[in-house]
Amino acid sequence: MKVWLLVYGVLYVVIEMVGQSLESVGWPRITALDVATAVTDAFLTVSVMCAVLLALKLGAERYGPRLVLRWENGRPVELAPGGPIGVRSWRPEPPSLPAVPASPPRPGSTYSVGAYGRSRRRVAPSFPEEPGHLL
Repeated sequence: MKVWLLVYGVLYVVIEMVGQSLESVGWPRITALDVATAVTDAFLTVSVMCAVLLALKLGAERYGPRLVLRWENGRPVELAPGGPIGVRSWRPEPPSLPAVPASPPRPGSTYSVGAYGRSRRRVAPSFPEEPGHLL
């Protein structure tokens, strides 16, 4: 289907819906609020219909192959269950690496135990009332 024909059809439906809504109010008593309400209702209806059609299309793409029955010799054939297929590897298991003993931490190193517990010189004071250095 051509896209322009679809757009023309949707625009025609919107105009008809707006016209019907304005006709129900009465042509001599139409206000700007009535026009805005009619246009909003028409576009909301069209957008909900497009969302339903899109959901049906995506559902058919996802679940369609599961719903289709295959027939062989006059009997329905069940499809294979979905899921991973187990395959044995042809590669041998890699050899495990030997365990390396952990070296004791050096005293005074950055990553040694208790490195964050030692005192350090503060550049800025903890509270503004204390004197300190400005960078």
